[in-house]
Amino acid sequence: MLIDTNQMLSITEANQNFSHAAKIADRAGSVVIFKNNKPRYMLVNLQDNPMLDLTDDEKIDVIAARILERHRKAFEELAK
Repeated sequence: MLIDTNQMLSITEANQNFSHAAKIADRAGSVVIFKNNKPRYMLVNLQDNPMLDLTDDEKIDVIAARILERHRKAFEELAK
């Protein structure tokens, strides 16, 4: 998962200024909230997240396509 530095907040900052976190999610689609310097939570704009509109079968298809594309060479070698 790639995280844009403009979409990161500490848990303290998110707690103290939640409206700022919400504005970032509105603008960028999501905010990653760090706890103990590790990504721990994600605040997601539900209106802009197409994954939330998919059925479970559609989500599986998306994930399977990602895996296939990422490991295409290995699958092609196994198919020989």
